[in-house]
Amino acid sequence: MVNDGCLICQKHRGEGPLVGPLIHQDALVFVAHRAVGSLGYVFVETQRHVSSLAELTDAEAEAVGWTTTRLARGLCSELEVEHVHSMVAGLGVAHFHQHVFVRHAGTPSSYGWCEPWPDAPQGDTGYLARRLAAYL
Repeated sequence: MVNDGCLICQKHRGEGPLVGPLIHQDALVFVAHRAVGSLGYVFVETQRHVSSLAELTDAEAEAVGWTTTRLARGLCSELEVEHVHSMVAGLGVAHFHQHVFVRHAGTPSSYGWCEPWPDAPQGDTGYLARRLAAYL
């Protein structure tokens, strides 16, 4: 099911402000690097338009879990990170999306676990997306 007014459904069609470098897609999940910001902020989204974790099919839940784990391994291999975080908030857009993001090595302790560090490494997100695709 697709919702034409949904920003994430639009993103999956290559439209709208959320479009970032594609890492992977299959019948169940869509994975892309964040459109803007530091390296290592990735979204794992269901292809199907559902709004919450509780609505995932078993197959979708398995695909999301497997993909997230593989992405975490890839991010640790491709970037200098202290930790890989993941969260599902579901507050901004009613389409299931899991945030997977790194805490870069050297992040000052004054920054909380999910607080953006303005001096975090920047770079070619398209290149990183292609590197991460190999882990999936």
